[in-house]
Amino acid sequence: MYQKFQATQLFNGTQIVEGADQVLITKADGTVEGIVPLSEAGSDIQQLEGILSPGFVNAHCHLELSHMKGMIPAKTGLQEFVKQIVALRQVEPEAIQEAIVTAEAEMIAGGIVAVGDISNTLDTLDQKAKHLLAYYSFVELYDLDPTRAHDKIIAGIEIQKQFQEHCVRASLVPHAPYSVTNRLWTLLSEHFESHTISLHNQETPGENEFFETKTGPFLGMYERTKVALDFFEPTGKSSLQSILPVFKNAHHGILVHNSFTSAQDIQAVHAAMKNAFWCLCPNANQYIEQTMPPVELLRSEKANIVIGTDSYASNWSLNILDELKTIHLHHPNIPLAEMLQWATINGARALQMDRHLGSFEKGKKPGVVLIEGIEMGNINRAISKRII
Repeated sequence: MYQKFQATQLFNGTQIVEGADQVLITKADGTVEGIVPLSEAGSDIQQLEGILSPGFVNAHCHLELSHMKGMIPAKTGLQEFVKQIVALRQVEPEAIQEAIVTAEAEMIAGGIVAVGDISNTLDTLDQKAKHLLAYYSFVELYDLDPTRAHDKIIAGIEIQKQFQEHCVRASLVPHAPYSVTNRLWTLLSEHFESHTISLHNQETPGENEFFETKTGPFLGMYERTKVALDFFEPTGKSSLQSILPVFKNAHHGILVHNSFTSAQDIQAVHAAMKNAFWCLCPNANQYIEQTMPPVELLRSEKANIVIGTDSYASNWSLNILDELKTIHLHHPNIPLAEMLQWATINGARALQMDRHLGSFEKGKKPGVVLIEGIEMGNINRAISKRII
């Protein structure tokens, strides 16, 4: 039993082709059989208006924060945002679970098939165990007390183990350069193995300032948390270049946000790492800091770009097309096919899921998404919906 789809255009994972003479054929379960000429497709073809695309990959999300939707005012800045996140975690478990279910349903409806999800807790385990989406759970660790590094690793391993026992891929990852001690970095690196490792990177200029000279607004943040920084010595380098000697050991690395990343940072990463990916979450950048990531710089350096939504604490939706709309608004000359590649096959490669997801190749099961409402190359009014 096959399903057959013909649309105005078809994005196969790398390029957009006119769909008038192309038919996508899948098995009943969504496994791709092939793309064939209309003359060879036979009957029972579903005619659709719009662009057919493989399912989207959300490379960076915090599903466990979904209950915070609308609770944190926009444009407060990163330090105020982090402070409120900590306070808002203490809610009834039922409310957290209900929000997780609702958020996942939104992602599915909008065409997302896989998620790289930051997990500080096991709050998302029950929903992930249903396998409605493919998840890579990033068990995130942080602590600025070097004496607690070993305990953090032990706690993280337990969370990772429980995800894996439910067939959910999981890895231990650092939160950010500024929130992980050298001791914790060293212990974490022993668990990188063949995993994908995610890292929040250079969201504010203060992050680089802290590493370069041990000055700036981050000092106040540490004072408020009563952390003694006697152990920390400035490196004279950016935050990313400071931790790169350890981070480069990741089999695959996803650097998230990158709002204040320089060309020298990108070049240093590319010289050190074979499988580095740069995740753009433009709506979260707008929500928190009113900034945009350096899209054109990353393109000029031939970076592997992927797309994330971040969380409902820092976004108005969990929709990949909404992220592409924001990029298009600020960079209207970027071809749609290139952005769709970021949202599909690049994301699948970053999460090491490209054997099954990301493109319409025979034997893959990437999901099928229809993008409707594109006018003269303008995606501002477009909507996406998952067909399979």
